[in-house]
Amino acid sequence: MSKIRWRFAAAATAVAAVVAGLVVAAPASGATGVKATFSKGSDWGSGYEGKYTISNGGTSALTSWTVEFTLPANHRISALWDGNYTTSGQTVTVKNSWNGNIGVGGSASFGFNVVYSGGYTAPSGCKVNGGSCDGTGQPPTTTSTTTTTTTTTTTTSNPPLPGGGKGAPYLYLGWGNPQSATSVMSQTGIKRFTLAFMLSGGGCSPAWDSSRPLKGGVDEQTINAIRGAGGDIEISFGGWSGNKLGPNCSSAEALAGAYQQVISAYNLKHIDIDIENSDEFENEAVQDRILGALKIVKQNNPGIRTIVTFGTTTTGPNYYGGRLIDRSKALGANIDNYTIMPFDFGASNIENDTKNAANGLKDKLKATFGWSDAVAYAHVGVSGMNGLSDQRELTSTQAWQNITTWAKSNGLGRLAFWSVNRDRGGCDGQVAANCSGIQQADLAFTKITAGF
Repeated sequence: MSKIRWRFAAAATAVAAVVAGLVVAAPASGATGVKATFSKGSDWGSGYEGKYTISNGGTSALTSWTVEFTLPANHRISALWDGNYTTSGQTVTVKNSWNGNIGVGGSASFGFNVVYSGGYTAPSGCKVNGGSCDGTGQPPTTTSTTTTTTTTTTTTSNPPLPGGGKGAPYLYLGWGNPQSATSVMSQTGIKRFTLAFMLSGGGCSPAWDSSRPLKGGVDEQTINAIRGAGGDIEISFGGWSGNKLGPNCSSAEALAGAYQQVISAYNLKHIDIDIENSDEFENEAVQDRILGALKIVKQNNPGIRTIVTFGTTTTGPNYYGGRLIDRSKALGANIDNYTIMPFDFGASNIENDTKNAANGLKDKLKATFGWSDAVAYAHVGVSGMNGLSDQRELTSTQAWQNITTWAKSNGLGRLAFWSVNRDRGGCDGQVAANCSGIQQADLAFTKITAGF
């Protein structure tokens, strides 16, 4: 490799509630044409990952949504993201968090894990905003009820994470003596990886590392193993080196088709476009092509999360980073997360410069989209470089813990680092593919990231 930096990468409280008298439901105007569709992801025999996608086929925009469904006996929610939920018996009620605004023709989604015994059964009794989830129901404006007392468990997604929902360090199977992903999971508690890199296998056809087939190789085996162990993956397109799809595909439509091949092959919920080399990041035509392709991907895959990862200065995006954000708004790309790579700028204090760069990105997002601090932070991601960077900047395990704590407390939407391959000691002072260059316990950075 010409550069190492090929990369990047509920709390529950019990409350007692008394419900009495008059219950006000969602207005009827929000019901007709609004649907909520259930889909089931990975199933590991004692639990599964589920998702509801709320799509607005009505005539006016939604400013909020509520989805209600019933789990079978011996099934219970163990985690939920991109929503706030309560349970009463087997009934689960989910209200939007950061993702309440759904324009006409748009969609939003929330995901969750369920643990079960005695075999899987799908949820039933779905309602969205008080009406049928098939889009035909009209909810009542008021309903009289008798006084009842229930014990409710309330869980708030913490924080709202539109870019992926968990820490997702980069794992690269074509380089750096990669570890067993399932072994890393069992040792650290990490549940998500960003797998790198999807490149051009010739023209506008995707291939792992430009050389391994899209399906049928070690990459597919690893993905199946991760999902079998209860985890999931993001796939990263691009990186610093190699032959990338952005410049090779002739149009946004063609590039979206290449992305779609990978999304369909692996039933992806998140994709990461690592746009950093000059042939993509500093090529304005290719920038626009990528953003146009991601807009198409969002339209064709309701609920998918799109991430763009790019370099930064110590104070936030440079000209090309700022342009990427401005053009994403102008083109309506609807990007879920903007992840910066805060290193390789000769910094002497990576921890402080990472926070300053992330705050600079947050401020740019606020200025461009008119978001509040909280909403802007939820669209910010950080992808660091563990140990020594290419320019020998030092990120210690303590610095990474401090960055992680800061990111969590401010509600950032994504945390990653380059890379799990390098999350090992044993090569002090070296910038290498298979170790961090500092004294550390193996997988220390991954364990920290698992706590995000």
